Amino acid sequence: MRFIDANVFIYAILKPKAALPDTVLRKKAAAKDIFLRVNAGEPVTTTTVHLSEVANVLEDAAGVAFATDLLSAILLKPAITVESVSADDYRESIHLARNHAISINDALAVVVMEREGISEIYTFDRHFREARVKVVQE
Repeated sequence: MRFIDANVFIYAILKPKAALPDTVLRKKAAAKDIFLRVNAGEPVTTTTVHLSEVANVLEDAAGVAFATDLLSAILLKPAITVESVSADDYRESIHLARNHAISINDALAVVVMEREGISEIYTFDRHFREARVKVVQE
C-alpha cells in the first residue's frame, strides 16, 4: 500500500490550457499511469485534507460540478482508503514541518503514513525525501 498525494490526482486529471514544459508533461503522463492503476484496483491511502486540496484546485480550474463528480468517484473506489485527520495529527505535522522544512500538509501525510505503516508515497513533490519517505513517481 502506498499513500497518494493530491498532486498525483491534479496532474492526472487537469487538462492544460496552454503548452506545458516537457518536465510537466512527463509528470502528467506518470500521474495518469498511477491513476489508471488505482482505478484498476491498486490500493492506496490518502486523507480528507489531501482530497480537499484536490477539490479546491479542481473547483478553481474546472468548476464545482466537475470537482464534485470527481471527488464522488474517488470516494466510491474501494481501492482508495481515505483517512480522517485530527487536531493531534496536525500538532504532530506542525512539529515535523518545522524540523524538516516541508509544508504542514506534506508533514500531515507523513504522520498518517507512519500511523498506518506506509513507507512509500506517490507524489511529484521532492520535499518528502526530507522526511524519511520513499517517493515513487511512476
